[in-house]
Amino acid sequence: MTDLNHKTTIRILTTGGTIEKSYCESEGTLKNRASIIREGLISSLRLPYTHLELESILNKDSLEMDNSDRDQICAAIASTAQQGDPIVILHGTDTMSITAEYCYEKMGTPAVPVVFTGAMRPMGFIDSDARQNVTEALLTARLMQPGFYIAFHNRVFPIPGARKNLQTGTFEAI
Repeated sequence: MTDLNHKTTIRILTTGGTIEKSYCESEGTLKNRASIIREGLISSLRLPYTHLELESILNKDSLEMDNSDRDQICAAIASTAQQGDPIVILHGTDTMSITAEYCYEKMGTPAVPVVFTGAMRPMGFIDSDARQNVTEALLTARLMQPGFYIAFHNRVFPIPGARKNLQTGTFEAI
């Protein structure tokens, strides 16, 4: 019989984006600073069957990313995938599908599930979708076959084949 309660490791790679933006009172600004995912989100999740490993790759708004940043993300995915654990990428939503497709084009199908997610509102905001999207991405990473995906607002999109819809504020299949 298979042990349905075994502990799974999921590796989270952070790249910045809205999900990680924080407000600075003294500057009156909302921007990417040091990663706040571990203290602000991960520590509050109840995941008795999941061990999370967190690594910060970048800390940028996705609109500021270029292909050298995407190459860095691809390299981190390739290196991390060698460990055999599913991967969740926290990324800004504006260029998430561009980065996911870039990685797919450069790498093909990875050896493990790689799930991109983010948030439309920063994690520290009361109406943020960060907790929902990260939780859904973690479950998606456990259940899907190797490949690239976007998990967002209770939907999973295989890559290639998804884009952000600016009118609805979520992702859709193309």
